[in-house]
Amino acid sequence: MEILKLINSGSRQLKDKDIYSHKLDSEILLSEVLSQSREKILINLNRKIELQKVKDFYRLIERRSSKEPVAYILKKKEFWSKSFLVDHNTLIPRPETELMVDKIVKIFRLKDIFILDIGTGTGCILLSILSELKNSKGIGIDISSKAIQIADINSKKLKLTERCKFFKRSLNEIYHNKFDLIVSNPPYVVKKDIKNLKEDIKKFEPKLALDGGNDGLDVIKKVIYKSRNILKIKGMLALEIGNEQFKKVSKILKSNKFKTRYLVKDYQENIRCIISTLEN
Repeated sequence: MEILKLINSGSRQLKDKDIYSHKLDSEILLSEVLSQSREKILINLNRKIELQKVKDFYRLIERRSSKEPVAYILKKKEFWSKSFLVDHNTLIPRPETELMVDKIVKIFRLKDIFILDIGTGTGCILLSILSELKNSKGIGIDISSKAIQIADINSKKLKLTERCKFFKRSLNEIYHNKFDLIVSNPPYVVKKDIKNLKEDIKKFEPKLALDGGNDGLDVIKKVIYKSRNILKIKGMLALEIGNEQFKKVSKILKSNKFKTRYLVKDYQENIRCIISTLEN
């Protein structure tokens, strides 16, 4: 079968399952099967594909038809122009999180800092920041040992093992260190709302990384309380938050002696990250 027919066939199959990115997904999955860039296959649309590759392609289309995210099928996701290993034990890195990384890099561009990444997952936030701040160091923690394994692999891939370490730890197990920056993309979905999430998310992404408790703020509160004790005075806390959580989180920050310094909005102009400093 020719490339064009394969792409269109896969696209139709995905469209029938209400997958809005059906054409793009079909192209990406075929480029994976052929081990060629998407651009390359799109300029060779008349090329005939051998039967085994066709079967491999439809196997991936079948997985995507069940709403499994492309990132999990490919075991990789691009973030900050780098390819990160992902699997079902880690959240898939999101474009809006890059906006938080971008702001942090601009704030600390000329400084050497010590960073703690809470709930590190793939390690994408910490590793992306360290890739820009060449003399800074950091620690990433997560309560999932499988997530820590993924983060370790990503740090090796990016040759950053000299400047960061990943540990299976809870917040309660961090004591003596004093950090210049604490960053976290914690679980912030209200427990009862998980069932309303898109199937790609609720069926496949780890509940542990989504469930923010009855008000969505359980883990956010813990991160704020703990940060008071392990941040340097004037140290910064960068928190990714859910849509419409800004007012509530701001109040919690204020009552814990944090002063809001920067707000980061997503592509829909929603406030999705608060960067604050610990005051005396």
